Amino acid sequence: MIDRVKSDLTDAMRAGDRSRVDALRLVLSALQRAEKAVPVGEFSQADAEAVLRRERKQRLEAADSYRAAGREDRAAAELADVPVIEAYLPAAMSEADLAALVDAAIQETGAESVRDMGRVMGLVTARGEGRVDGAAAAALVRARLSA
Repeated sequence: MIDRVKSDLTDAMRAGDRSRVDALRLVLSALQRAEKAVPVGEFSQADAEAVLRRERKQRLEAADSYRAAGREDRAAAELADVPVIEAYLPAAMSEADLAALVDAAIQETGAESVRDMGRVMGLVTARGEGRVDGAAAAALVRARLSA
């Protein structure tokens, strides 16, 4: 993953795409910091994807904060990084697939109320293999268990 980001960074620099260069530098920095935090040779693709998901979430939260403060220009700058990060992540699960996964997890855990949400979310997250949007899954689980 790091090599791919480095290669894309070089291409973006050659193309003069300033906003993409900035986003890729931030992504590369986050990946390299995470790689240094684990023993040599143990930084996996799953670890890299977790870092990228965290970076995407930080950008989205920062954009919301800037928007709340009336700084649309800064919010737009944060949101510009999101598609660059998402290009390195596996495609998100469709709504229909997510609904099927949630329904199966509710049945398998025997969940009956919102109190059982943690068990259901744990199973959904584990089976989603990094393709599940946590907020969307939580809203769907909450709606299913509240009904």
